[in-house]
Amino acid sequence: MARYTGPATRISRRLNVDLVGGDAAFERRPFPPGQHGRGRPKETEYLLQLREKQKARRVYGVLEKQFQRYYDEAVRKPGKTGEVLLQILESRLDNVVYRAGYAKSRDMGRQLVKHGHFLVNGHKVDIPSFLVSESDIVEVRPGSVELTPFIVAAGEAGSKVVPAWLEAIPSQLKILVHSLPARQVIDTQVQEQLIVELYSK
Repeated sequence: MARYTGPATRISRRLNVDLVGGDAAFERRPFPPGQHGRGRPKETEYLLQLREKQKARRVYGVLEKQFQRYYDEAVRKPGKTGEVLLQILESRLDNVVYRAGYAKSRDMGRQLVKHGHFLVNGHKVDIPSFLVSESDIVEVRPGSVELTPFIVAAGEAGSKVVPAWLEAIPSQLKILVHSLPARQVIDTQVQEQLIVELYSK
């Protein structure tokens, strides 16, 4: 699969946002990475729009075609397209696992889901892009509760702020999805309107 596997900090500096979360090597500078970075290109309207789309893609670990499908789905749904797009991205199972504090990053959440460690409403789900719905119950599979990542997650319960639309129950390694997230509770630093403008051309 055509997924970027190079240094995450390089992409963080390119998009001027910490994609890893707590990346000690990430340092905000007023120019892009690389030896030619100081010759900063003119920031056209298109460049700003493209950068926001790339930022959203990188934050959630989504490939181009999949991101296009999410946008098309957001267009069809009622509400503001940009906000619905972010809601769809937030509803991905790998992101839910990360938001609940059961994974240190979305990449780790993706790996844990792929390895079949989670059940949704009692059924095994190993697809990171699976979209949760209101009232869903996500839980760690009984055979996986003794694995190190989940022992660590249970031990660090309370150290991570869980968004209000989710409820994490570390003692049972469960996640309750109370609702789908509204824009005001999504802390992703993305200007979604620029993405809509890019795709609307």
